[in-house]
Amino acid sequence: MSDETSSNLGPQGLNKGLTNYGDRDFARYLRLSFANSTGRSKELLSKPVIGIASTFSDFNNCHRLVPELVAAVKAGVLQAGGLPMEFPTISLGEAFLHPTSLVYRNLAAMDTEEMIRAQPMDAVVLIGGCDKSVPAALMGAISANVPAIQLVTGPMMTGRWRTERLGACTDCRRFWARFRAGEIDRKTIDEVEGNLATTAGTCAVMGTASTMASIVEALGMMLPGTAAIPAVHADRLRAAEATGKAAMRLALDRITPDKIVTQKSVENALTTLLAIGGSTNAIIHLTAMAGRAGVDIDLNRLNEISDRTPVLVDLKPTGPYYMEDLYAAGGVGAILRELKPLLHLDCMTVSGQTLGERLAEDDGAFVDRAVVKTREAPLQPQGGLVALFGNLAPGGAILKRAAADPKLFETEGRAVVFTSLEDLANRIDDPDLDINADDFMVLQNAGPKSASGMPEAGYLPIPTKLGRAGVKDLVRISDARMSGTAYGTIVLHVSPDSASGGPLAAVRNGDRIRLSVKNKTIELLVDDAEIARRLAADPPQAPKPTRGYGLLYEREVLQAEHGCDFNFLRAKPL
Repeated sequence: MSDETSSNLGPQGLNKGLTNYGDRDFARYLRLSFANSTGRSKELLSKPVIGIASTFSDFNNCHRLVPELVAAVKAGVLQAGGLPMEFPTISLGEAFLHPTSLVYRNLAAMDTEEMIRAQPMDAVVLIGGCDKSVPAALMGAISANVPAIQLVTGPMMTGRWRTERLGACTDCRRFWARFRAGEIDRKTIDEVEGNLATTAGTCAVMGTASTMASIVEALGMMLPGTAAIPAVHADRLRAAEATGKAAMRLALDRITPDKIVTQKSVENALTTLLAIGGSTNAIIHLTAMAGRAGVDIDLNRLNEISDRTPVLVDLKPTGPYYMEDLYAAGGVGAILRELKPLLHLDCMTVSGQTLGERLAEDDGAFVDRAVVKTREAPLQPQGGLVALFGNLAPGGAILKRAAADPKLFETEGRAVVFTSLEDLANRIDDPDLDINADDFMVLQNAGPKSASGMPEAGYLPIPTKLGRAGVKDLVRISDARMSGTAYGTIVLHVSPDSASGGPLAAVRNGDRIRLSVKNKTIELLVDDAEIARRLAADPPQAPKPTRGYGLLYEREVLQAEHGCDFNFLRAKPL
C-alpha cells in the first residue's frame, strides 16, 4: 500500500511519508532510530503527529511571543493524545523586508506547503500574525490539503503618549502627517515613535493583520473567538492550547481544508471583510487563498456583496477604537451574529461545527454597541470596499470607501503624475511642485510586475505645500497597495499594472481623470487611440531579474485581481 493511499485511512504518525530508500521497512527502522535520539518515549513516538509551523524570527517583532504559543499548542496536542512536532517556516516581518513583504508571501507559502507535504504529519497548526504570514501559511496548507488550523499571534495592546492613546500604525501615520505639515516638531515625533508599539503583537488597529485574522475566523479556519485576543492576554495562550486539541480532532476526523474553504465560506469571509471596513490588502490575500482551493473571486461579485453589507465595526483607521476593544466588545463572533442573514450558515469550520451551529451557541452573548453596531443602525449602509472599472483599470481597482472622503467620490481632476517611487520621493516636497487640492495624484510603476514589487506606497503623502495649507486628503491613484492602517481617498491595485503595459502607464501630466464611486468607475479622459499610441511609443522598461526567486517571481506572478499568486500554484492556472 502506498503512503498516499494509507494516508487516507486516518492518522499514520511517523509512518507517513517515509524517506525513499527502496526499502520501506528499513526507512521506518531508520526514522525511528533517529526519532529515539529526541528523548521521547516509544509510546509517544507512536502517536498521531501534529506539525506546528513556527514563524518566530528576530526580524519579526509581531511574532516575538510565538515560542510561548508553540509551547501552549504542544500542551494541547499532548493532552489530546498526539505527538507535537515543531518546525520552522519563513517569517515575514512587515517592516524589515526589502523591497516589500508581498514579494516573499508566495515564497513563504511554497515553504509551508512543501514542508507539510515532505514531513510526516497528520495535521498542522499554522502560527503567524504579521500581514503576509497568515495568508502565506493558509495558501500553503490549502494546497497541501492536510488537516490544518490557524493560530494568530494577536494584536498589540495600545500605548500612551501624554493624554493620548496610541496604536500602531494608524496613529503613526496620523502623527507623521502632522510632522510633515509642520504642526509638530522633531522632539514630539521622536516621543511618539517610542510609544506607538509597546507590546508584542500585530498592529492594534483594523490593519491587514487584524483583518486577516478576522476573515480567517469567518472562513472557518480558526477556532471561534480567537481572532481578536490581544497577543499579551492570557486568553491567547488558552486559545493556543485549545488549538492544539482541535488539531488532533481534525487529524482523527480527516477534516481537510477543501471541506472548509469553499465558494460559500469565501463569500462569508468577503462579507465579514466588508462589514469590518477591513484592509484593501485582504482582497489580494483572500483571492490568493481562494485560488488555491479552486475558488475564483470576481470583483463584480465583490461589489454585489458590498452593496448589501453594512459597515458595523468602529475601529481605527476609520473609527476611534482598537482591537483590544473589539475583543472586549464580543470579538468576531459579535460581528458574525449580526451578519447572520447575509452568511452561508451551513459551512464547516475547524471546530467541527457548521458556522450556524457555532453562532447558535453564542446567541445572547454580550456585545458592546459602541464598537460593534447593528445592521439596523450601521456606521455606513454599504461595505467598506468597492471595486472600480474603466479604461484606466480594465482589470479593476480597489477603493476603501470606509476610509475615504465622500466629498471626493464623484469628482474629476487633473493628473499630476509620478513615474516611480524614486520620482515621488524626489519631488513630493518640492515647493514648486505644480499641484492643487483638486488634482489627482498618480503613481506609476509600483505594481506586482514592477521592480518595487507592489509596496504599500499607495498612501501617497500629501505634498508638503498642500499639507501646510491645511489639505488633509485628495484623490490618489496607483497600482500599488496601501497599508490597512492607512486612510484617505485612495484608488489602489489598478490592473493591469504599469510595468505590464497597462493603461495607467499612459497617463500624462495634465490629463483629466474621472472618479465615480456611485458608478464604480475610474476613467482616463483620453481617447483609446491616443492611449494605445502612448503605450506603443513608451513600452515598459523595468529591469528583469536573471536568476533565483526573483526570476521565478517575475515570470509567474499574477495581477492583483488574481491575488498576486504564482500562476503555477493555483488549483486552476490561468
